[in-house]
Amino acid sequence: MYDFRPNIIIGFHGCDLDIRNKLVNNPDNIEISKKPYDWLGHGMYFWENNYTRAMEWATERAAEGKIKTPAVLGAVLQLGQCCDFLDSKFTNLINHYYLLMESEYTKAGKPLPKNIDSPDDLYEDKLIRKLDCATIEHMHKTILNTYKEELATNGFSDTIIFDSTRGAFSEGGPAFSGAGISRKSHIQVCIRNMNSIKGFFIPREEIPFPAIG
Repeated sequence: MYDFRPNIIIGFHGCDLDIRNKLVNNPDNIEISKKPYDWLGHGMYFWENNYTRAMEWATERAAEGKIKTPAVLGAVLQLGQCCDFLDSKFTNLINHYYLLMESEYTKAGKPLPKNIDSPDDLYEDKLIRKLDCATIEHMHKTILNTYKEELATNGFSDTIIFDSTRGAFSEGGPAFSGAGISRKSHIQVCIRNMNSIKGFFIPREEIPFPAIG
């Protein structure tokens, strides 16, 4: 009853300037991330209402030589059917799919993926999240297979396929000495159904208000 997220939110995507401009001019030409360590599974990623974190991320990638010119792409998003890990219903749900995946790995004699630290992360935030990604993708795959089976058998399906996933994350060490607040805390959104992206835009520069003088 309360799973659908009808409201519009603003997301920010850190990227190279060329990619930002291409998506603004050709908004249907989207490439999704399918890395094995994506924190919320495969899709297109946004920081929810967090321009600063998106620019920080892009600037860090530029310093590493992975992009040329750091930039931020704005997006208007409707999360729709969202697997929202800020909602206890979905943290309980993902545990169910983890146990199913764990059983399958055990039967196959395979070790489970693990979340591990990035070599350059001083705060040991387990930034390489292969276990989380594998579990979330296992959930999506299982749900999709159920949907297809019901459709083939009954001609319809009541199974809900998620349009997006959403989670809150703490990283980057304390914001100040002794703090329980992390400097890089953020809410991240992963869009799986590209119809949830209503449009892209170039974020405006903030100007003083009220103007004086």
